Amino acid sequence: MRMTRSVRSIVFVLAAFALSLTAAAQVGITVAFGPPAIPVYEQPVCPGDGYIWTPGYWAWDGDFDDYYWVPGTWVLAPEAGFLWTPPWWGWDGGVFLFHEGFWGPQVGFYGGINYGFGYFGVGFVGGRWEGGHFFYNREVANVNVVDIHTVYNEHVTIVNNSHVSYNGGEGGLTARPTPEEEAAAREHHVGPVAAQNEHIEAARNNRDLRASVNQGRPSIAATARPGDFHTGAVAAREAGAPYHPPANRGSANRGAENTPHNNIAHAKDLPPIGRPAAPNTGDTKLDKKYEKQQQKLVKQQNKERQKLEKQQEKDHQQFAQRNGSDAEKQQMEQRHAQQTQQLQQRHATQMQSLQSRQAPHGRR
Repeated sequence: MRMTRSVRSIVFVLAAFALSLTAAAQVGITVAFGPPAIPVYEQPVCPGDGYIWTPGYWAWDGDFDDYYWVPGTWVLAPEAGFLWTPPWWGWDGGVFLFHEGFWGPQVGFYGGINYGFGYFGVGFVGGRWEGGHFFYNREVANVNVVDIHTVYNEHVTIVNNSHVSYNGGEGGLTARPTPEEEAAAREHHVGPVAAQNEHIEAARNNRDLRASVNQGRPSIAATARPGDFHTGAVAAREAGAPYHPPANRGSANRGAENTPHNNIAHAKDLPPIGRPAAPNTGDTKLDKKYEKQQQKLVKQQNKERQKLEKQQEKDHQQFAQRNGSDAEKQQMEQRHAQQTQQLQQRHATQMQSLQSRQAPHGRR
């Protein structure tokens, strides 16, 4: 029971840490239940050259213990050649973890989620950069060719019509990142631009966009420009699936209000992995077997921690060599904090599971 409370405390700490960042930088947010399905809606007309479609998604508001819909919108890329990797939710260590979207030269992993309009689970087929200009694929992008001439037609066969909005867990998608997608996350990239942050904050403050209010069918599903919820905005045609949130939604993040915040942002700063209490089943042979299992798990976890330490140190060295900006440093540190806390949470869950399996039947 103590271990269960401990894991719940870790979940709360992650959420508290994330909510202390800006509303847009929701790195490390964890929720006990999955988001609603992706609603069905139409894409507004592209407002002009250089705008790239960023699909709508469900975000989490800890103040209301509720998901809210961030409408899809057209956004100017932060620089030529950059594409958008959408955010996504994934099941990890007994909770749903939020992975923030980013801009970069390659589209990374976004959970295999079919967001539509070119984001069908892998990569992006809604357009491409050529000679410093963005060309739109009219097969999936809503573009007025009278105003925009950088277009092409490339047929896209969509075989996945799922509206599931998360990866892993019960009913979730089973996609896994390819080496290329993992590499994209390590390449030079930046988080949401200012216009996106303002768009997210506006969505968060709009009561009608909360899942408990719209039941998975938001009245503003997409907009022509970020932050403008009136001109060119479209409503969802229907919910992607019936929405049935648990009665005690958000309870995984409660019950630990007095828990100190865990500000550890790097693997090297984590305390040593504590060894669990020695097995005491009354069977000497079985106790030795269990002790070996414990030692094996601790060894594995130390190895994973050392690997993350080296990767984070490498990130710092590369950042120093290229003399990165303050914004890039902030993104890197937020990513490191997410990695560290994911590792810490996963290890706690693994240890709890092992001890549960090793406990005498009468004490489980």
